[in-house]
Amino acid sequence: MAAGPADGGDGRDRVPGPGPSIHRSGLRGIGGRSWVALGFSLGLGATLAWLTVKTVLEVGGLLTLFLLAAFIAIALEPVVVWLTRHGLRRGWAVAVVLVALVGLFAGFLALVVPPVADEINALVKAVPGWLRELHDRNSALGRFEDRYHVVEKAKQQFSSGGAGGLAGGLLGAGRMVIGAVTSAAVVIVVTVYTMAFLPSLKRFCLRFVAARKRPHARAVTEEVLARVGRYMLGNVLTSVIAGLATFIWCIALGIPYPAALGVFIALMDLIPIVGTTIGGVVVSLVALSVSLPVALATAGFYVGFRLAEDYLIVPRVMRFAVDVHPLVTVVGVLIGGALLGVVGALVAIPAAVAIGLILDEHVFARTDRS
Repeated sequence: MAAGPADGGDGRDRVPGPGPSIHRSGLRGIGGRSWVALGFSLGLGATLAWLTVKTVLEVGGLLTLFLLAAFIAIALEPVVVWLTRHGLRRGWAVAVVLVALVGLFAGFLALVVPPVADEINALVKAVPGWLRELHDRNSALGRFEDRYHVVEKAKQQFSSGGAGGLAGGLLGAGRMVIGAVTSAAVVIVVTVYTMAFLPSLKRFCLRFVAARKRPHARAVTEEVLARVGRYMLGNVLTSVIAGLATFIWCIALGIPYPAALGVFIALMDLIPIVGTTIGGVVVSLVALSVSLPVALATAGFYVGFRLAEDYLIVPRVMRFAVDVHPLVTVVGVLIGGALLGVVGALVAIPAAVAIGLILDEHVFARTDRS
């Protein structure tokens, strides 16, 4: 039979070949990966990121305590180094620093506890007289009670809360005390360990830097630590100024316990932003024992001193100690306080110092050469 056009004219049957090839490029994502695999990877990454952020937020308080302990250890490092240079082993140097701190705290308690105990005893003795005046309509307290009915409102408040409200308040206060003691213990323990093993920690952290860059990174790290130590000395200097100013003011106006109040203000001044304010409120309340005008004058004194300290004393001292511009000092403290509260304000200036050194050594050096 003659070959027809269907079989190609050679007499052989044609086997149907494969159809048109299926293009699979539509199933491929970025970089040739499947869209399914890419979506799974993105979802897994987003989930891990969310879990990481959630974990950091949950342990944020603990991380803040660790940051505070590390800052205290680094701030005390110059003292430990000075002692080791004079022949003490590092462990003994750390012990000497801790004993000195405990001694300072004990001296502060010796100054503060007796006046506080005397004031509490005087308050307890004065309570019966106040109660008698509350029921005497001819006295100032009696007229105040007749007008505002403070005692009746206090009774209603206690009765509305009941035993459950009182127990809840006591339980909350107990939790606050236990939390404060626990936080202090964590900070002390971490500070001691960080001070004792700081050289080992520095060597461990520097191992993450390439070997050829390690000497330069070590030099920058030592400079940052030295400036943090100078910052702490500058902070102590401003605290001494605040304590002396308080002592002189109390002596001049006859406010009782000038030495104890001066030491108290010096310690509170170590806390940025809120330290001097809280201390000023306490001193103003003590000044009420003299007279109301003296208390108001004391409050005005601390408002003026706070402004002078924040915008004149601290920026100048910190610029001399750590070579940071006063504007950076003020802005850094405000931002650090907004982010991490008291601890953020405390470490804001050392953080600004570290960022400035890194910029000078790694960013500005390259831009100046280009």
